Amino acid sequence: MNIEEVRTFCLALPGVTEDMPYGPDVLVFRIEGKIFMHIGLEREQPTIAIKHNPDKGTELREKHDCITPAFHMNKTHWSDVVIENTLPDAMIQDLIRESYTIVFNKLPKAVRAKYPAD
Repeated sequence: MNIEEVRTFCLALPGVTEDMPYGPDVLVFRIEGKIFMHIGLEREQPTIAIKHNPDKGTELREKHDCITPAFHMNKTHWSDVVIENTLPDAMIQDLIRESYTIVFNKLPKAVRAKYPAD
């Protein structure tokens, strides 16, 4: 996937917004104001930072060279994923969806109720 494909995928998820709070080189995706993904726009290789559970992060990093601890993030819960010419698109989408779901599930029940169930 490329950056535009990832962006389009993210914005299709319910309630997602984007902004650039850290300046022009990082695009941030949120659900109800809570960050679930970053895209590094000025990186050597197009890279996203996604949230995951710690065991999953360790497993992914051991299996895939394109997945590393996230730069400037909690490395236990966040990983950087190089997105171009590395993993199948479906896997990248699954990782993004998982990150979204982790953050979504931590929202208050009343807020989650605003969104349709899958």
